[in-house]
Amino acid sequence: MYLKRYTIAAFILMIIVGWYVYAYIPGGQGTISVPFFGVNLPPVNVAVLVVVPMLLLYIASIGHMAFYSILGGFKLKKYDKDYNKLIDALCDAFLSKEEREHSFKTHRYRLLGKIVDNSKIFPQTEKLLDIENEKLKEIIELIHKVKEGEVVNLKKLNLPPNNPLVMQNNFNRYKSGELSAEEILINAKNYDDKFLQEVFKDFVKDADGEKIMKYYKDFMTKEALETIIERASSNENGIELSPEELVELIVSVRPTREEYIKYSKMLGKGVMPETRLKVFELLSEKDDEATPAYLYTAFDLEMIELADEILDASQPEEYKNFRAYKALKECNKNYNIDLFV
Repeated sequence: MYLKRYTIAAFILMIIVGWYVYAYIPGGQGTISVPFFGVNLPPVNVAVLVVVPMLLLYIASIGHMAFYSILGGFKLKKYDKDYNKLIDALCDAFLSKEEREHSFKTHRYRLLGKIVDNSKIFPQTEKLLDIENEKLKEIIELIHKVKEGEVVNLKKLNLPPNNPLVMQNNFNRYKSGELSAEEILINAKNYDDKFLQEVFKDFVKDADGEKIMKYYKDFMTKEALETIIERASSNENGIELSPEELVELIVSVRPTREEYIKYSKMLGKGVMPETRLKVFELLSEKDDEATPAYLYTAFDLEMIELADEILDASQPEEYKNFRAYKALKECNKNYNIDLFV
């Protein structure tokens, strides 16, 4: 009930009742002295005495309503605070923050808050750009711009380098030319490892051998290594690396037996035979898993005596595929070595 309307209605009722008693009730115009704790109060009109309890009831009801209105106000204030906290929780969830814990005062928001704080939420930003809440709208617009390849300022959000939004924004900065690959690699501590590996993969497409050897230890991946080997085997956009440097690069990615053979095939497309052979000789000394690739290289280069030496130094049950290839060669059967790996 609205307080103003209630007050007007209450006073109208008191006036009507007082007037009715005064005008139509016998003795309503008289006076009476009411004793109060043994003391007779001054005489008061009867009509007034009838209105006084109504006035006291009005005052009491106003006090009652005011009390519960204050209680309701405190409760609504708790809901307002929890609503704002839930908005903050949604913002943090949209930003993929790792550490999220918001405390809520009300039971319903406590339940929703716990769910949001322990969930990953990926908003469909294009459908939420017209959302009414300004705080959420600002975050959604930022996310949408980053997703669309724009560069935005994320410093005020205090997100860690490995945050997906930060990584994508850094990638946007890199693609837009705001940052060069080497600038990123020099300031590696400011960026996530996965992003650095992606940048290094682009970096090796054009960098010279000296710069590649400078940065490879921290950022090398198998994809980047294949790019380097392709360049080392190509005349166009080629790269000069010594056998020892190639060995360092290959060992850094811990290849499997099959991958060693794959790298030998790639180097066979353009690297000098003596360089290729030296690489796999050194690799076989560092890792037994590289020995099959060394054997493959020797057979591929028709260095049968070297292949025989490697097989003679190994156990009879090892490298049966290469022993079979050797036996066929001795029988003047010429097959492609690739069929045996």
